[in-house]
Amino acid sequence: MENLWNETEAASCSSDLDLRVYTSNLLGRSDDLVLHGGGNTSVKSVVEGEEILFVKGSGWDLVSIKAEGFAPVKLEVLKQMATLERLSDTQMVAQQKAAMIDKSAPNPSVEAILHAIIPFKFVDHTHADAVVTLSNSLYGEQLISEIFDDFLIVPYVMPGFVLAQKIHEMTQSGFEWEKCGGIILHNHGIFTFDDDAKRSYEKMIEAVSRAEAYLDAHAPLQLDEAIPKAYPFERLGEAVSRVKGVDVVMKTDQSPLALTYASKPDLETFATRSVLTPEHIIRTKRTPLVLEGEDMEAALDTYVDAYKAYFNRYATDEVMLNPAPNYAVIKDVGVVMFGKNEKEASVMADIVSHTMRAVLRADALGDYRSIGEAESFAMEYWELEQAKLKKQE
Repeated sequence: MENLWNETEAASCSSDLDLRVYTSNLLGRSDDLVLHGGGNTSVKSVVEGEEILFVKGSGWDLVSIKAEGFAPVKLEVLKQMATLERLSDTQMVAQQKAAMIDKSAPNPSVEAILHAIIPFKFVDHTHADAVVTLSNSLYGEQLISEIFDDFLIVPYVMPGFVLAQKIHEMTQSGFEWEKCGGIILHNHGIFTFDDDAKRSYEKMIEAVSRAEAYLDAHAPLQLDEAIPKAYPFERLGEAVSRVKGVDVVMKTDQSPLALTYASKPDLETFATRSVLTPEHIIRTKRTPLVLEGEDMEAALDTYVDAYKAYFNRYATDEVMLNPAPNYAVIKDVGVVMFGKNEKEASVMADIVSHTMRAVLRADALGDYRSIGEAESFAMEYWELEQAKLKKQE
């Protein structure tokens, strides 16, 4: 993992928030750390005598975020929220918004409470591919504990208040923050922190480099050399458009990575083991359409029926999203994304590419294991994630 820190650029930063913008942009420049709105950062500062948490605003990308993209929230209010016994999503959003000193700023990240209770000035959070690849492997818990023996390791829980509450509970009773190198969230991502912006950033680079070094040594990516079979893509686009009820823009990936992925035996099982990190589910759905024969219409019908059954297993009062697939894996052909426009198709292509790489490497460590079906549903139908997606349209 390349360290992009530049002393000359950093010297031009004249405030805490300037430094926060600078290192956030550095993190965002690596797709192996964050993709399309993923991750979040914060800095604790003082405004007119009051401690304020400037945290990434919902809907902003780290690579392009500016000072106005950070939500200024009263720190003590957020810290008190972490001690509550329960807090609904709606209540959390309302209370965070009420605690902002600039109501015109964007809504605070769903992880604002967690950022607040970490007792360091700068806090960085990414969904680093290498870390999540290790975590999403058969022996992920053991590997993460061995590689990150100085980190707080947290089992998967829903992001937002529940996650902040969990970490608050885990760090009571004399927890020594000064000896903690960072936090690993299983199946989710990684946090680093420090009172110095450069050190917090460098801790992230160093930690992810540890994970990358382990993968390079034990699970190097091996790609096949293959020529993709011909396929009636136009017919596929028409069939998916009919099922979605709207014309789709298709983006096809027939790279060596996609062909290696699409050539695996028992593709229906192999390619449907859920997302790399939970946030991706709002883009790609939990699983793709898998096409191994010529009857794409029948496969589409089966996919839609399976999605409806998945929804009915877990739904309470939610309204079902469009049950059609967002991308397909086609045997010996490659991967195809179905977007409502070119931008959406390209975003999905990036996410799927990173997922394929992670799945292949996790399998080399034993087996790829993501979050379960119930956890996937909770994330896919989480009102805060749905709101985020609407903002980015």
